[in-house]
Amino acid sequence: MVSELPRLVVAAPASGHGKTTVATGLMAALRRTGLEVSGHKVGPDYIDPGYHALATGRPGRNLDPHLVGEDRIVPLLLNGARFGGTRGGRPADIAVIEGVMGLYDGHIGREGFASTAHVARLTDSPVVLVVDISHASRTIAATVLGMATFDPAVRIAGVVLNKAGSVRHSDEVRRALAPLGISVLGVLQRDDDVTAPSRHLGLVPAAERPEAARSLDHLAGKVAASIDLEAVMRIARSAPPLRGRAWSAQEAVAGGGRGSGDDDDKGRPLIAVAGGRAFTFRYAETVELLEAAGCSVAPFDPLADESLPDGTAGIYLGGGFPEVHAGDLAANEPMLRALRAATSAGVPTVAECAGLLYLCRSLDGVPMVGAIDADAAMAPRLTLAYRRSTAVADSVLAAAGTEVTGHEFHRTAVTPAAGADTEPRPTGQGSGAGPGAGLSASPAWTSSAGPEGFVTGSIHASYLHTHWAGHPALAVRFAELVRAFAGAPQPPRRASGRRPAQLARP
Repeated sequence: MVSELPRLVVAAPASGHGKTTVATGLMAALRRTGLEVSGHKVGPDYIDPGYHALATGRPGRNLDPHLVGEDRIVPLLLNGARFGGTRGGRPADIAVIEGVMGLYDGHIGREGFASTAHVARLTDSPVVLVVDISHASRTIAATVLGMATFDPAVRIAGVVLNKAGSVRHSDEVRRALAPLGISVLGVLQRDDDVTAPSRHLGLVPAAERPEAARSLDHLAGKVAASIDLEAVMRIARSAPPLRGRAWSAQEAVAGGGRGSGDDDDKGRPLIAVAGGRAFTFRYAETVELLEAAGCSVAPFDPLADESLPDGTAGIYLGGGFPEVHAGDLAANEPMLRALRAATSAGVPTVAECAGLLYLCRSLDGVPMVGAIDADAAMAPRLTLAYRRSTAVADSVLAAAGTEVTGHEFHRTAVTPAAGADTEPRPTGQGSGAGPGAGLSASPAWTSSAGPEGFVTGSIHASYLHTHWAGHPALAVRFAELVRAFAGAPQPPRRASGRRPAQLARP
């Protein structure tokens, strides 16, 4: 299948050159012209897609060959561009893909695997290079020339000069670049008003910044006035047609052996998904897969809500920043009691990173839910790594022996780091995961870094983030156990004419 999709990749020589500023500003400025824009991020990062969503009005989506495999990159790009993940949504007129780190920086020792250049090649997308010129002038041309010739399969089609000190300064850089034949699409002057605040894990998420929409509006105006948007669109339209089909949550779930049941919510068990300012990390495909697997999904805010949604039969606690909001989370005692009661009653619960911290007994000395007998605290060093992990015990998320590729991204530590039991405990309702259960839990995963996380009763809690589009069997298993807990009938298995899909091994 061949699909026409104007698209481009926004890249840079290194982190800190302004990729997020320019990519997000382009998305917002192009949307202002009436175009439907689809935003994408290379790599596992959750924060930048939040800004993309604010700029485009559509879910921001990730493209990470580590987490989903090379073969799913184009299908996931087409899925995000197709309708934005909302029923009745319009197809995108352009996809803007924000890169990660430097253009050619990827997995160390694997020749740039999962780099921005790798994704540009996989998607056959032209590249717009953002270069911070604040500390150089003519040398910028040497940098651009090197990047343009390093890999002939990567086409740098234009350059945006960022943080220019003056018109005289940017003109000097333009003259140096002229012989290269690479268009300068625009120049952004230094402007402290377009920088987003940062903290221990990078940018502050858009959901935590009341002024984010106003700042983005200012940025969109600045980009529209400084960058040639028509030239940007010409570059995007120069991308050749894409071969492949859009990724489908329904097809992914059917490959795992389950249909999606009825199209309406009647008879579907409900999974409560944590959101709000403290829980902002979640891939858009997670909810889509759970819905395709026959569940309804309802958001709840652990900071503001005092109870779980009515009829909750499963709980998903994704990533975020509970360490920043620990005092307010602890002050919401009704929600702590509700979660304590739900996990004690055997409600299937999946917790990733922030969710793990929230389920601990305490976080930086502040009381949390206490469903896991462990304590969490800020740590002196950042943990940032991909992991090839194996499930230690049967859980609501994975069968023992299941292999996944995930990533860790945190500056906290949990004591103990993992459950100590070597004997797997039962999975599902009635197994009693209440306060004090954590030290008799099994580890959730083991990897080259050792065991980590907790499987106890109906809880699977871990630092490991997984992208379920790469591992749809995780969503299928969780949905089946939620349905079993709720007493709802299982949706029929679909005859797909092939063996049930195994967990992907990117």
